[in-house]
Amino acid sequence: MSNARPKLSLPAQMVIGLVVGVLVGLVVSADVCGTYFRPLGQLFITLIRMVVVPLVLATIIAGAAGIHDLGKLGRVAVKTLVYYFATTAVAVIIGLVLANITQPGIGLDLSTEGLKAASVTPPNLIQTLLNIVPMNPMDALAKGNMLQVIFFAVMFGFALSSLGESGRPLLRVFELMGETMIRMTNIVMMYAPIGVFGLMAFTVSQHGVAVLLPLGKLIAVMFAAAIIHVCVCYIPLVRGVVGISPLKFFKGVAEPALIAFTTCSSAAALPNNLQSVRRLGASKGVASFSIPLGNTINMDGTAIYMGVAAVFAAEVYGIPMPIDKQLTVLLMGVLASIGTAGVPGAGLIMVSMVFTQINIPLEAVALVAGIDRILDMARTSLNVLGDATGALVVSRLEGDLNKDPFHEGEKTGALGTGTETYEG
Repeated sequence: MSNARPKLSLPAQMVIGLVVGVLVGLVVSADVCGTYFRPLGQLFITLIRMVVVPLVLATIIAGAAGIHDLGKLGRVAVKTLVYYFATTAVAVIIGLVLANITQPGIGLDLSTEGLKAASVTPPNLIQTLLNIVPMNPMDALAKGNMLQVIFFAVMFGFALSSLGESGRPLLRVFELMGETMIRMTNIVMMYAPIGVFGLMAFTVSQHGVAVLLPLGKLIAVMFAAAIIHVCVCYIPLVRGVVGISPLKFFKGVAEPALIAFTTCSSAAALPNNLQSVRRLGASKGVASFSIPLGNTINMDGTAIYMGVAAVFAAEVYGIPMPIDKQLTVLLMGVLASIGTAGVPGAGLIMVSMVFTQINIPLEAVALVAGIDRILDMARTSLNVLGDATGALVVSRLEGDLNKDPFHEGEKTGALGTGTETYEG
């Protein structure tokens, strides 16, 4: 009889780290958490971001080189973008409707005197689109400009594909590079529970109950809207279009969702999200294109935040929000996801653009600055779940679901066979 103890899965270890971090953050001062625990979380985020750019470059080049049909890539791109725009529009609507019903800003006695928000200049949409083409690919790689990296990788992959058999050795190099970066990600993830503990301890110590209570209704509305969006959009798509059970889906994307929740960084969750959708059956070509692209421009969580924040700020300032202003918020939410692509602090820029458009003082942004980290947990988690759902939906629409199994050298078998077990 074996005395070996069952090994906790990585998601379970991360949940334990999260819970312990919350408890420690409640009893330990912010100074102590900032000095001793925050660096543990910062190290985790840095380690994850270290692998993102080379992983994206290698997987997209290998994926594009493997799609010999230019028309197929075009179809994948169109379906992916249509999905992003549609779910973003639904997200804004959900945020607006729920905020109108719950009225999170009514009855709050919040002083707006002395509040100042940094002036943010929205990026020019045409210039943003032109900037997708990198003048220097090495500079784009060094700066981590993901849209430029994606553009260069797709073009490089097609050029490599056009070489035919003579390009096979170089293609194999990028395939091996991608496999190596995935293995490196797995090594980094062994540190994840400690990183999650450090991040949560610092976050909770910074945002005590006293800070959260006055804006508790706004926090509740944001999280409720995110849950509703999952139920209205993602679960029906996963069950009805992809054809897998929601339980299997959420179990499969538990790791990237937890990383997104604790780090508030879509980039930090990207490597694990890419692996997760591949395990669930998404094809290599679709996943390597849609996940990095969605990481940059698919912002369902931020879109919900725009709707909720607009109604909240208008109520605090006593500014009417008729239907025409709310339709403006909806349109801005859909367009701004591309207009702010690749720009640091995209959430702030998007909200500032909306407030400016509907004549809400920018000081309203500063009103919620104290709880922005808490709201960002819901925003980022939803963004990552949306990317994962999109990769699976497009794979199914292309007829590629489960046709290109993901193989891991260790414990995880090929996905999509119906006999695999998910292991973190």
